[in-house]
Amino acid sequence: MEDFKVKDTNLASQGRLKIEWAEAHMPVLREIRRIFEKEKPLENCVVGACLHVTKETAVLMRTLKAGGATIALCASNPLSTQDDVAAALAEEGIHVFAWRGENTDEYYENIEKVISYEPDITLDDGADLTVILHKKWERIAEKVIGGCEETTTGVIRIRALARDGILKYPVIAVNDAETKWDFDNVYGTGQSTIDGILRATNILLAGKKFVVAGYGHCGKGLAMRARGMGAHVIVTEVDPIKALKAVMDGYEVMPMKEAAKVGDIFVTVTGNKSVIRKEHMLLMKDGAILANAGHFNVEIDLKDLEEISVRKRRINPYVDEYTLKNGKRLYLLTEGRLVNLAAAEGHPSEVMDMSFSNQALSVRYLVEHGKEMKPDVYKVPLEIDRMVAELKLKCLGIEIDKLTPEQEEYLRSWEEGTI
Repeated sequence: MEDFKVKDTNLASQGRLKIEWAEAHMPVLREIRRIFEKEKPLENCVVGACLHVTKETAVLMRTLKAGGATIALCASNPLSTQDDVAAALAEEGIHVFAWRGENTDEYYENIEKVISYEPDITLDDGADLTVILHKKWERIAEKVIGGCEETTTGVIRIRALARDGILKYPVIAVNDAETKWDFDNVYGTGQSTIDGILRATNILLAGKKFVVAGYGHCGKGLAMRARGMGAHVIVTEVDPIKALKAVMDGYEVMPMKEAAKVGDIFVTVTGNKSVIRKEHMLLMKDGAILANAGHFNVEIDLKDLEEISVRKRRINPYVDEYTLKNGKRLYLLTEGRLVNLAAAEGHPSEVMDMSFSNQALSVRYLVEHGKEMKPDVYKVPLEIDRMVAELKLKCLGIEIDKLTPEQEEYLRSWEEGTI
């Protein structure tokens, strides 16, 4: 087996500086690393990870390694790898198979290289590793103790595996931890998506009509940040409850076919496919910008876009101009892939501190309890979620109140009512 495969090992020194910067802003994960270094809870454990290979992921990999794990890592998106970080991890003994700009074949070959290490624990972001294991490597999947899934899209896919009776090992939905999705999804996606759009285009958001497709946690954060930049935000939804929340939060809500006529910038963040289709594209203004912040590059229908176009040209590394048959021009950012990771650096380290702390502690939990758990999708144990929150507050220098014994008894009882 290859030890690693990255773009350029000479980039390692630059990558180490990036990782050091992230570590300085991830105090909770540093504290967990100190615990892991002392206790070695992952001794003799092989972790197979399919994650965005960024400086924040590197801090997680260092933490797992400090706990005694052997790690094989590949990218969960062909355009999200930071090549200098990958080189630094390879130098530190992580079996990393990732580089920015992988083609589809290379992407899946790298996943299979990770699988070849026969992991005891899987870490996934989007469920490609989990699905390939179940499709092609049943023998190895049956030996896996447990897994973790980082993102909404992946949790949906793994729940489908469980529903169909295919899932072979327990998976903790790290995405659903309150210290993950109430922070990473809202504050991380909101800020990093705006960052990616601005790095790609340098356009002014103030005064623009900014269409957010999907009002889950990620969409909520994105809408909030776009409004903060002065944009007029329009939300499209298929879920009546989420649509009503958007209305109550002060946004204009309408179907995509109506939003297409007025929007200047469109960002999909739904976890579904073909959210923006040719019937929408043909209605758009000349110069409209299309971007995706959902995990896979299927939310903007690229086949439809190609079909209705007569010319395509690359404006810069992140922007492709499509001239439609009706003469209008649409601008697609980062080939429809995650704009916050392809054109920027992904979520800020401070929010990934909580997400990856949940990952690290969930890995330890699976090593200790995974063999007792049935194949299914599980929530992050509440004690882990609360520990992450408590550590984060401590690192921020913030104290909170504690219940008195009398208050604890009151919450346990049913006898006291109106006085």
